[in-house]
Amino acid sequence: MTTLITGATGFVGAAILRRLLEEGHQVRVLVRPSSNRRNLEGLSADIVEGDLKDASTLRKALAGCRCLFHVAADYRLWSCNPDELYANNVTGTRNIMLASLDAGIERIVYTSSVATLGLTKSNTPSDENTPVDLRDMIGDYKRSKYLAEQEVLALVEQRGLPAVIVNPSTPIGAGDIRPTPTGRMILDAVRGRTPFYVRTGLNLAHVDDVACGHLLALHHGKVGERYILGGHNMSLQEILDKIAVMTGGREPVMRVPHTAILPIAYLSEAWAAATGGNEPRVTVAGVRLSKKTMYFSSEKACRTLGYKTRPVDESLQDAVEWFGNEIKQGRAS
Repeated sequence: MTTLITGATGFVGAAILRRLLEEGHQVRVLVRPSSNRRNLEGLSADIVEGDLKDASTLRKALAGCRCLFHVAADYRLWSCNPDELYANNVTGTRNIMLASLDAGIERIVYTSSVATLGLTKSNTPSDENTPVDLRDMIGDYKRSKYLAEQEVLALVEQRGLPAVIVNPSTPIGAGDIRPTPTGRMILDAVRGRTPFYVRTGLNLAHVDDVACGHLLALHHGKVGERYILGGHNMSLQEILDKIAVMTGGREPVMRVPHTAILPIAYLSEAWAAATGGNEPRVTVAGVRLSKKTMYFSSEKACRTLGYKTRPVDESLQDAVEWFGNEIKQGRAS
């Protein structure tokens, strides 16, 4: 059985690829010509170059496959051209789902995000049924992922798309080469560059546990259902304090209000736009998101899929050690 993965060069996609190979799957990966292929090194997978916006390359990639993991996403909290986020996340998702229907794919696992889910006002953990709509989405990334998930659900309802949806929380661990926004936070903490913090909370999950959850969804998930693949709910202060203990560094000493960071975010985005630079480290969407406590429950996935998570200290230790090695090797930017 040949399985196609999109986004296999990325953090979560590479972890899923490794897990599939361990289970004996024949795996094909769809890779953009410009992608960093470091996460594919030493792994036996058939590489097909293409793009989610090019239907002809999708047909080639899906030919002869029975299963699809659509993991690829444009994960940026800011872009000079927000239309790119919608083209990659919404249009790209619809393209590959339609191509999968044409190719007769038997089983699809679509990687959404907890970014598409509702948050409780009481800071208690949200689940798959917490009320939410597009108006609750902060920033173009969240809006694009919400709309992409809606595309998948509509095709399940209207055309019988055989898709199961998983909603990972905040994966951490080895292999975050980009890194993701959370990986950047851990990298800065390892370097001792986090003297202050804001009041917020995250749900941390080991990337390898999230990858296992994807395979459990492939085997046991119900078509059209959503499953949160999370881990442990922690305040940002707790996370940074643990990293300080692990690295022997200083704990952050000051909590600053969100209103003090927001002007910095606006200035950072204006500078990035003026210089044509990369995504700034502090973004308006990121600050606004941090006003929310992003706690989630994986009870449904644990109960119905058999999903399990390891202790959070182990997850953080793996991330800290990996980023520490990246720094030593001169690969961390």
